[in-house]
Amino acid sequence: MKKNKIVLILLLVFFVSCSSVNYFKVNLEVPGKPVFDINQFDEIIITDFFIKKETEDFDLNQELINYFEAQMRQNFKAEVSSRRISLSDEELFKDKAFWKNIQPEAQETVLFTGTVDYLEEVRKAVVQTKKKVDETFDRDRAIQERRFYTLTLDFYMIDAQTGEILYTKAFKETQGYRNPNQTAAFAFFDLADTVKAKFFSSVLGTVKMQQRYLIKD
Repeated sequence: MKKNKIVLILLLVFFVSCSSVNYFKVNLEVPGKPVFDINQFDEIIITDFFIKKETEDFDLNQELINYFEAQMRQNFKAEVSSRRISLSDEELFKDKAFWKNIQPEAQETVLFTGTVDYLEEVRKAVVQTKKKVDETFDRDRAIQERRFYTLTLDFYMIDAQTGEILYTKAFKETQGYRNPNQTAAFAFFDLADTVKAKFFSSVLGTVKMQQRYLIKD
């Protein structure tokens, strides 16, 4: 069977090379199939996230809700809204009755929620610097501080009618900054953009470029 396929391929190459038919290649954008099709729902409700450690500089929960509400309205077909709720512990994600009560009598509605952890860390690193000595440059070593931020997000897509978890996706992104005075709020939006791009590709599908051959008359 394998030999027959090889023979067919060789014959095809031979006839194409001998043919006088002209053809040209074109690049086409082919949409990929999403892992979880969020556009099957008519409404998306973004709720509070369970925060593992509160931040001092800004309201992490409110920033998450505002950010994803704006992004989803721009990219998804469904109606997008938010709902403030209280999450006392992570065990609530398994409580179907709790989620069914968020939007009673909901139809074709999905709840977007999850857990979040946002950490800040200062690391010291040995870096090389240039120092001018007698019209030449010498390399010198110095210890500099770098400020690192890590955003860990576990997303849950929950059926508002049944309380069942339909889809989960975990992300962990870290970004370092040379500026020792970099703020946690600024870094948060950098990291959120990275998470958003990866998450949206899984629920919307990734557009891929593929080559096709068109025959000229």
